[in-house]
Amino acid sequence: MSRISGKETKPEIVVRQYLHANGFRFRKNDTRFLGNPDVVLPKYHTIVFVNGCFWHGHNCKSGKLPETRKEFWENKITNTIERDRKNIKELVSLGWKVIIVWQCELKNQDVRLKRLEKLMYQIKL
Repeated sequence: MSRISGKETKPEIVVRQYLHANGFRFRKNDTRFLGNPDVVLPKYHTIVFVNGCFWHGHNCKSGKLPETRKEFWENKITNTIERDRKNIKELVSLGWKVIIVWQCELKNQDVRLKRLEKLMYQIKL
């Protein structure tokens, strides 16, 4: 587990490359904000988190908990979900728009393109 990096993941890179190719300029992994957002777009006052389905408890196939050490994983993922909610609530109270992109939304090429187009729309709102 210690070898799993929280930065420069493939889904993050996909999102950043798409945004950059479409003219968006941003900061990445900005430690000045709660949760160290993956993408911060100051011009649009928007923060984007690219979340791994397993680690952040997404309700999809990839978010399924392992059968071994079930109690440990339930506690760990529940704490992560609660921390995410708290961080998002705080960022929103500071006037930031927060968008979450899930890892499973970027796996399939067709779904990926639709999600990235939707992301651009959400940012520009």
